[in-house]
Amino acid sequence: MNARRKVVVTGMGLVSPAGRGLADAWNGVRAGKAAAAVDDVLSAAGTPVTIACRVPAYDADAEIGRGAKRRLDRFTHLGVLAAREAVAHAGLSDADGDEPEKIVATDPDRVGILLGSGIGGAETWADEYPRFIEKGPNRASPMFVPKMLSNTAAGTIAIRTGARGPNMTVNTACAAGASAIHVARDLIASGVADVVLAGGVEAGITALSVSAFAQMGALSRNPDPASASRPFDVDRDGFVMGEGAGVVVLESEEHAAARGAKAYAVVAGAGASADAFHATAPPEDGGGAVLAIRRAIEDAGIDPTSIGHLNAHGTSTPLNDVAESRALRAVFGDHTDAIAVTSTKGVTGHLLGAAGAVEAIFAIQALNHGLVPPTANLTSQDPDIVLDVVAGEPRAVTFEAALSTSMGFGGQNAALVLTRA
Repeated sequence: MNARRKVVVTGMGLVSPAGRGLADAWNGVRAGKAAAAVDDVLSAAGTPVTIACRVPAYDADAEIGRGAKRRLDRFTHLGVLAAREAVAHAGLSDADGDEPEKIVATDPDRVGILLGSGIGGAETWADEYPRFIEKGPNRASPMFVPKMLSNTAAGTIAIRTGARGPNMTVNTACAAGASAIHVARDLIASGVADVVLAGGVEAGITALSVSAFAQMGALSRNPDPASASRPFDVDRDGFVMGEGAGVVVLESEEHAAARGAKAYAVVAGAGASADAFHATAPPEDGGGAVLAIRRAIEDAGIDPTSIGHLNAHGTSTPLNDVAESRALRAVFGDHTDAIAVTSTKGVTGHLLGAAGAVEAIFAIQALNHGLVPPTANLTSQDPDIVLDVVAGEPRAVTFEAALSTSMGFGGQNAALVLTRA
């Protein structure tokens, strides 16, 4: 990172189909049991695909507040819950106080919020448009706009935490969570902020969105929820839609040390690229992903052979998984065989704009625990995917650096290199 400030991760928060909270979600992906289930909303609507990966139930009245629950879309709920855990995990808040997210351990003017979301308030669109058609334009909800805006989660977290630094939302589709961490890292490294809450949020499971993804041919048509999401497997036929949020607290190393905070990892490198190829499909050689990964490794200033683990984008779609495998071969050559690969989407489904952040957190957990979670439902690896994919049981692996990759519709790619603190 040249003369720029080193950026460390001092807190993590997760709301995931694999489990609520960092510990439960990590245990969920280690167990390798898919979280997909038949979804009541989708079944009632008669959608072409009726399975999805929801987060565990939560009491919004108690955890978000009754009034706030009505004013906020579900994706903002999830972002608030993940940010609350991350801020507490980093020791920045009084978690047991009346305002559990409020930042009290540092100057809030130097704390930023940077989130990614691919869709924003999807449930608000789904709920309000039929009412608009039925009741007419004079009965449109005044809350529609603030609820559906994709930057509402970042703005709401700023209100609740008191963070008055840079506040931004990025949308690179399914790469958005990783892109947010990339930009947040640069804000700290360049001295614009001392602390940034960064990550991804998404709650896009609606009848319309699922039907549209199904009509595109992107979703699995497997009738068995438990085996539908199967990254890298020869019988994969599409992804399972999920929801969730992942937030990390990033700090300059000096700032973290000055307040005695524990560092869980270093965001050593980040890379971004565009395929410049197709609206929804990657190039067969994974050329755009190659650029992003190489840029992240160069940015980190490490030898590629330092990478011992990859949390892959691994969506369970036929095109993506093969293209990603080819990209890795192009970057790492023979060292590819020494990288323990997993796709936690086998458990969580595809969290769209939240995926990159959630998966970066799982990569940090793997780095600290020396354990790579298995790829759920991988029973017969596609022979065109020449990777060492962990399956069946978690694998104990000691490594110095992990890679997390994300690819979004529109051909937008992101890669993060995470190293030991």
